[in-house]
Amino acid sequence: MELLPKSVRNTSIIYVSEAIQEAKLKKASTILMMGAHVIRSGVQRYIIDLMEKGYISCIAMNGAGLVHDYELALIGKTTESVSNYIKVGQFGLWKETGRINDLVAEASRKNRGLGDYVGEIIEKEIFPFKEISILAAGNRFNIPVTVHVSIGCDIVHEFPNCDGAAYGKSSYIDFLAFTHVLENLENGVIMNFGSAVMAPEIFLKALSMVRNVAQQENRSINKFVTLVCDLHDIPENYRIEASKNNPFYYFRPWKTMLVRTVTDGGQSYYVKGNHTETIPELWTAVNTHLKK
Repeated sequence: MELLPKSVRNTSIIYVSEAIQEAKLKKASTILMMGAHVIRSGVQRYIIDLMEKGYISCIAMNGAGLVHDYELALIGKTTESVSNYIKVGQFGLWKETGRINDLVAEASRKNRGLGDYVGEIIEKEIFPFKEISILAAGNRFNIPVTVHVSIGCDIVHEFPNCDGAAYGKSSYIDFLAFTHVLENLENGVIMNFGSAVMAPEIFLKALSMVRNVAQQENRSINKFVTLVCDLHDIPENYRIEASKNNPFYYFRPWKTMLVRTVTDGGQSYYVKGNHTETIPELWTAVNTHLKK
């Protein structure tokens, strides 16, 4: 048996990579949910390569993920000094980024999903750094990249051209697209990199929807693998829910993705680490199995 490279040190990553390979063979869904810092950490090329090779069925991100992806595709940078600009009321108010609101309004008028439409625009227009855009890659490879927005959480909501109704409509279309991919989760994999609220909450509601339909059709969606990668030091027995007097009880990825949703046949894994470590490790493990 060929040994994995030393860069893959975590056995949980190895187990998940095997589950991803198995999911592809069985044509089951492999979903990657993530917080915006994954994009800021600069690991897009690893994710895009897995998309191109057919190892990811859907990517779900929050509204900030869309902002960072758009800015990186446009100018190759996506950060600012919050502490400095908030003092003078200029935090987030950049003209170039504000165009996102116009695209959201167009997506709503055309009955398009938010990630779907913005990804198409980045892919087809002149964005100098589109090769590192996950949204554009979704359009290129016909893989859903869904954006789940919380109104008031993103800098683009500060602009006068922000249309809350358009965000609600286009983001809800994305939620339904995500739910459609989740219908095929049996024997699949769902991963959460660094999203403390959006990922577990979206997953919980969508899973309830698809299990409701599956039960009516005498099917089950119970056998799948979950992976959570974050920076918290949680106990080794994370497959048992924390007690209510433990602050970690309110860490949604633990109780939702590592315990409650996998109790009827699933398997869960937790890996502590920076995205600059865990994403490349996952990519290396999957590609090593591919070579074998």
